[in-house]
Amino acid sequence: MITITAFKWVPPFAQGLVRDLRARWALNEIGEPYEVRLLNMGEHKQPAHLAHQPFGQVPTYEEDGLSLFESGAMVLHIAEKKPGVLLPEKPAARARAITWMFAALNSVEPYVQTAAMFDVFADGMQNKSQAKPALLDMVHDKLSKLSNHLGTRDYLEDGGFTAGDLLMSATLRIGPEFVTPYPNLAAYRERCEARPAFQKALADQLAPFEKYAPAAA
Repeated sequence: MITITAFKWVPPFAQGLVRDLRARWALNEIGEPYEVRLLNMGEHKQPAHLAHQPFGQVPTYEEDGLSLFESGAMVLHIAEKKPGVLLPEKPAARARAITWMFAALNSVEPYVQTAAMFDVFADGMQNKSQAKPALLDMVHDKLSKLSNHLGTRDYLEDGGFTAGDLLMSATLRIGPEFVTPYPNLAAYRERCEARPAFQKALADQLAPFEKYAPAAA
């Protein structure tokens, strides 16, 4: 049985964004059952978890002695379990889908993630007012080019939804306000999130957050 790790609870701003969502979604897409080991905040920094995730992050993936970290690696491994679902069977189309996976994680996510969290981490920064516009320019440079590529397509490639779309739409969730100026990207994100596999993954991630929410002061 596949086991992934997830948090029992995270603050509201992170709910629906913790990266175990991506592994859950991919597993749902291929119809693979899995179990979840829930961690209290802080357990991800303890030796037992660090043995599987050396950077002390969530999620991890365990299956028959195989231990993986990094959500992108998990999605790729999961996609390869059932060719033709998240990765096309034809080599060229498969390679393009994998390229979009890397593009989501390397060309788009770092900028969107930094911009989305900028106000939190840059609070009190002396040159904050100068840095943020430059950062937003970089975000919109990436998103405008992504929008131009997508055009009127439903998905990034003509063959249909792939693991590349899974990771790209998950990345766009991080900063939905940045996507608003691009109607085709907003519709693309909604289209991906309408998939039953995503809806189940999101509901399953959110359920413990409600169950284990700290009592109101």
